[in-house]
Amino acid sequence: MNLLRDIALKAGIALVICLTMAFIALPIASLFLKSSPDAVLRSMNDPAVKDALRLSITTSTLTTLIVILMGTPVAYVNARFSYFGKEMVDSLIDLPVIMPPAVAGIALLMAFGRMGIVGQHLNTFGLSIAFTTLAVIMAQVFVSSPFYIRQARTSFEDVDLSFENAARTLGATRIYAFFHVTLPIAMNGLISGAIMAFARSLGEFGATIMFAGNFQGRTQTMPLAIYTTMQGDLDVALCLALILVAISFLIIALVKNLTHRMGTI
Repeated sequence: MNLLRDIALKAGIALVICLTMAFIALPIASLFLKSSPDAVLRSMNDPAVKDALRLSITTSTLTTLIVILMGTPVAYVNARFSYFGKEMVDSLIDLPVIMPPAVAGIALLMAFGRMGIVGQHLNTFGLSIAFTTLAVIMAQVFVSSPFYIRQARTSFEDVDLSFENAARTLGATRIYAFFHVTLPIAMNGLISGAIMAFARSLGEFGATIMFAGNFQGRTQTMPLAIYTTMQGDLDVALCLALILVAISFLIIALVKNLTHRMGTI
């Protein structure tokens, strides 16, 4: 009886795993099955594909650099120090992760749009942010920064404080110890977080279309281009989707490799 129960349990678990994998794999496989190589190659020369790919890579790269520069000090301070309001800061950092993208977009619009709290003052100086490439970057920074900051904080927390203290006792300043002791040890985790932030930026849709609009060559990133071309040219939409899937697989491989290296250190 126990043997039959174990067999049934294992069979049930195997069935659940197979169904879950099939549910995830089937839509992805369908993208490749429904796309012909000739159509994909032709679509690569479409101006919408070229503009969206160029804009997405450029803005996502700039966004990642901004997130690293802004997020690294925040992550380090939150990992090493206690201060009044720290829990509130952590909650605000995590908020964009659970906030619906459309809400994030309208929030940015209310803050930096032409009639926004900050935007109306910038507008008096002839500065307009909404519906520009800068708005794309700001939307991406808003939604992707938590992915880097959370990973960076964990990486800094995993660095044994005794290493920093040893450097300090040998005469190193806190800044010197950070750049020559803490940062090298935490580097794999920081790179992993940066890759995840880049991936989130690349796939951003809701906040971008609300705050930056959908203008080819200026604010139309790959997710927005897929949404637009789906209404007229399915081959172009499939081509863009396949590019994003390929980038996603590459990102997963990189993150897994870095995670493995962190585990072997």
